[in-house]
Amino acid sequence: MSKFRLLSLALALAAASGAQAQEVVRLGNLKFAHYGAVSYIKEIAPKCGIKVEEHVFAKGPDVMQAILAGELDVGATASEAAISGRANGAPIYVVAGFAKGGARLVARPDSNIKSIKDLKGKRVGVTRGGIHEVLLIAELAQAGLTASDQPGKDVQLVFLAFADLNQALMGKNLDAIMQSEPQSSQAINKGYGVEVMKPYDTPIGAPVRTMVMSEKFYKEHRATAAKFMNCFVQATKLFIDNKPVAEKYVREVIFKNQITKDDFDDAISNSPYSYDISPEHIQITTDVMAKHGTGKMRAAPVAKDWVKTDLLEAAKKSLSIQ
Repeated sequence: MSKFRLLSLALALAAASGAQAQEVVRLGNLKFAHYGAVSYIKEIAPKCGIKVEEHVFAKGPDVMQAILAGELDVGATASEAAISGRANGAPIYVVAGFAKGGARLVARPDSNIKSIKDLKGKRVGVTRGGIHEVLLIAELAQAGLTASDQPGKDVQLVFLAFADLNQALMGKNLDAIMQSEPQSSQAINKGYGVEVMKPYDTPIGAPVRTMVMSEKFYKEHRATAAKFMNCFVQATKLFIDNKPVAEKYVREVIFKNQITKDDFDDAISNSPYSYDISPEHIQITTDVMAKHGTGKMRAAPVAKDWVKTDLLEAAKKSLSIQ
């Protein structure tokens, strides 16, 4: 065999080896400020020995559907979507928590809504099938109010996509919205919304956003899953420790300069980046969902059976993070 053929073969083998080393991880994500560190994983993935393909969805249940269809290995979503997904047969594990909070009840300035009780007789917008719906229903129940998207209850619910809630509030088609970040901060900073409350006084407390993995990826691709989790911890630590980097990436890359510095600062103060999740938090959230009938669950899953934080703990330990 000629030296040229040998060299070509060696280069081909090296390329194949490199491609194999950088196994592709398919990640589902949402477009919110507190999902920014998850999005950043793809930027540093080559350093972790993997390639991450990010797919952005409108809401958490869509991420669950993609995992069910075998189109994703990992997904970032609110706990409600993960719980509903697992309850209805999605083969997933919760492996980390990447942000806390991220919800706010915002009313029109002229609505005279000062507390949750003032929502009686009002039209309130929320996205169906997300943690914001769970929090809203739990808060209303705590205040002794009933709610439905059908007439006859104390509060009239209007289900809209996250992207449409602010527009409906600004257009005075709604009295209040339970919104995510940075959209709730935008409504307040632009003057067409005022904060009524952060809905963290139910048994759930401040909801923790969940990183989920398909069981197949977790069990059959352990080395790659470990690399991904290491990358997640690195990205999150960077965003926690270096706010200018986080702000620049979220504002310029994710939101294409459509949000201001104040929007970002206010959003992250209400939805700080984090790593951790506990079976106890997921179990309490599951119990609240079951109690109020939010989220369609065939059978409520037991959190300790599907919250698996061993990869997270190993990644944090390797990076000397408490």
